[in-house]
Amino acid sequence: MGNKVISEAVVKRLPRYYRYLEHLEQEGVTKVSSGSLARLLGVTASQVRQDFCNFGGFGQHGYGYDVSYLKGKLAEILGLDRQYDMIIIGAGNIGRALAGYKSFAAEGFKVRALFDIEVREPRIGDIPVYNIEKLSDYVKENGCDIAVIATQKSVASDVANQLVALGVKSLWNFAPIDLEVPDDVSVENIAMSESLYVLSYRMKNKNKN
Repeated sequence: MGNKVISEAVVKRLPRYYRYLEHLEQEGVTKVSSGSLARLLGVTASQVRQDFCNFGGFGQHGYGYDVSYLKGKLAEILGLDRQYDMIIIGAGNIGRALAGYKSFAAEGFKVRALFDIEVREPRIGDIPVYNIEKLSDYVKENGCDIAVIATQKSVASDVANQLVALGVKSLWNFAPIDLEVPDDVSVENIAMSESLYVLSYRMKNKNKN
């Protein structure tokens, strides 16, 4: 790809392609057309082909895509062909739920530790829980690929700034605030309530059209 800039819209579709291909592979499907993928994602077949052409294409005209091969190539593009070490800041309901989500480890995202201002139990499952005061020493000694922020809104920005100062380059933010970070830091702000607002809007307006 060189230095080609891929649009954010394309990037956000890649995990959906991957998830559907994973499902097709589990179902024993070996070939899939751009039209079939388009119907699953609610886009056009042309859009599917354009998306894949950003990375060199992966199919042949009139033949379709080999499901396992395409899934493997998307895994490479998404960086799913390696393991990532994660830490979670905030051991409340969201932090505990994320720590207990078994699919993370299966997909290459290994939660190594949780941090909180009050340690009520030394471990959650097999994951150690540390006082937030130990965050700096932990990151310096062990490194961290991805830090999950599952704190209250009031402290999320301070936690993010601390993580950035420690050299963490990827933040997954569940606090109800959009974090502002330097350009060399990636942040994904997860606003769960916004999805509910969209669902509420659709429910309210579904009978108006």
